[in-house]
Amino acid sequence: MRRTRISGVTAITAFALAGLAGCADRPNDLETYYDETTPPTTASAASDAPPASEPPSPAQPPVAAPPTVEPATALLSDPDLAEEGVRRAPEAPPAAGCPAGMPPQAVSAHWRYQSGALLSQRVAAYPGGKAAEMVPTLGCAGRPVAIASPPGADAVSAWSSGTTCTVLVAKGDLLSVIDVAASSEARAVDAAKRLAPVAAGKLGGVQP
Repeated sequence: MRRTRISGVTAITAFALAGLAGCADRPNDLETYYDETTPPTTASAASDAPPASEPPSPAQPPVAAPPTVEPATALLSDPDLAEEGVRRAPEAPPAAGCPAGMPPQAVSAHWRYQSGALLSQRVAAYPGGKAAEMVPTLGCAGRPVAIASPPGADAVSAWSSGTTCTVLVAKGDLLSVIDVAASSEARAVDAAKRLAPVAAGKLGGVQP
């Protein structure tokens, strides 16, 4: 009987030791032991970041104000030149170097006298009422010609070179340039002086 009890105690002791040995290789961490399946959560920095703002639009260059009157409206018409006895002519180059510096987009027209003399007109726009300021800067070769300022004009000037006379008439945004190439200087100057008031009237609706 005594031998049997000793064997039972021995068996219980061995079972307890085996249980302790089985737990010896597990970490003594209750959270890990009982909640291993719960993964840690981390917030995404990208989701919390504010949206990137768009870069500012580049500054736009200033836009020049359009002329108050279109250049083509200041071109002389056949009725305007009825007393000159001219007829329309094909495009012809202006008198050499007179005036220099007009913009390439200037509109132009040409006529022929019965004598063969050539009448040319160019009209350019200088927005902001700058046409009169351009008159002294657009010089011609030759000598200045005295000319009275026609009614309604802001500025006027004239040059004679050989048998060609050029007159510049400005008003507001527009500058009108008249070239007359005749058989003599006197004829060219006379024609240019007659045409200056007509050109001025076309610039601003002021009749000579």
